[in-house]
Amino acid sequence: MSKFHARAIFDAALREADPAVAVRAYLRLHRGVLSAGARRYRLSDFDSVRVVGAGKATARMAQAVEDLLGDRISSGAINVPDGAALALRRIRVNQAGHPVPDARGVLGAREVAAIAEGCGPRDLVICLISGGASALMPLPAPGVTLAAKQRVTRRLLACGATIHEMNTVRKHLSAIKGGRLAALAHPAQIIALILSDVIGDNLEVVGSGPTVPDPTTCRDAAAILRRYGVAAPGLLETPKRAANAHNAIVGSNRVSMEAAVKKARELGYRPMVLSTTVDGETRDIARMHAAIAREAVAAGTRGLCFLSGGETTVTLRGKGMGGRNQEFVLAALDALQDTPGVTIFSAGTDGIDGPTDAAGAVAVSSRRLVVDPRPFLENNDSYHYFEQTGGLIQTGPTGTNVMDIRILMN
Repeated sequence: MSKFHARAIFDAALREADPAVAVRAYLRLHRGVLSAGARRYRLSDFDSVRVVGAGKATARMAQAVEDLLGDRISSGAINVPDGAALALRRIRVNQAGHPVPDARGVLGAREVAAIAEGCGPRDLVICLISGGASALMPLPAPGVTLAAKQRVTRRLLACGATIHEMNTVRKHLSAIKGGRLAALAHPAQIIALILSDVIGDNLEVVGSGPTVPDPTTCRDAAAILRRYGVAAPGLLETPKRAANAHNAIVGSNRVSMEAAVKKARELGYRPMVLSTTVDGETRDIARMHAAIAREAVAAGTRGLCFLSGGETTVTLRGKGMGGRNQEFVLAALDALQDTPGVTIFSAGTDGIDGPTDAAGAVAVSSRRLVVDPRPFLENNDSYHYFEQTGGLIQTGPTGTNVMDIRILMN
């Protein structure tokens, strides 16, 4: 039963992260006036409305914008991952590679850039950004090839670089990220609606901040590449001054966590949010969570539900298959072999965990595990462990992305 409860808590968090709901809550239209939070835009002041963007959740965001504005939209283009496309009327949807950028992404990014460059002072641009936009909207800087960007991306992923480090490098290899999309659209007015998949909800980090002035420098990017022993291609400096852009976070891990807490209470648990900003090496984070659960069991406290959000990283040492959420559950399962009866759940809200068809995994700790997790951990092969023993969480692409949800229950 506890496994089903963990899934129900995750599903509640997932529903709260619905990108269309988030957009409709922030963007309103009344008598020709478009409201974006506290800001107002009289549509009669603009010759055209254009929609651009990229990300795992962007198709659903664009659908909500189309439903609101209809034929007021003159043109648009967004890039989404394979399997996440929707049939839209006014906005072209391009499918592209993720997490490693591909040529389709470049073509789509060129279309986005062309729309932005064609804008004037009487144009309104609605930019939709969600997790995955960094890889899905690749437009290499002059002198940088797509192959070079792919090589750097693969190396940083394998080294366990954080999303902040990844995106710092990406911005300085791009002609569209790090505020450059806003610069291309200047002097148009820009409304950027952002579904955050990064710790701290930093505007300049989500999707590598295409509409946000960039505080990082080429020197910062070069230092990260040196730290991981990755050869640096030509780096391009990013804009440091704001364009006419209103940037707003419309959904985040913290908002989804509130829904998870509510559901846990409904199911009779006492929820405790450890943090929504967890990062670091997955196995270290798993051991920390296991230690907290172990302490609760030792104290005789039952019915607790520990929750955390954020996004960890995996340093690849083996040749197996898995993702950070599956590895979290496997590492915690190993650490809790002396503490039976703890339910461990971890999944990505985007429905994708590493290069697998799973969103994550669920397991219950036991002193008598049927299969020893340690060889699978050593080979980074969490997927095949849970494929063999049961426990893979498979949602398919969810159309949203607000990082990961982790649950430990006793």
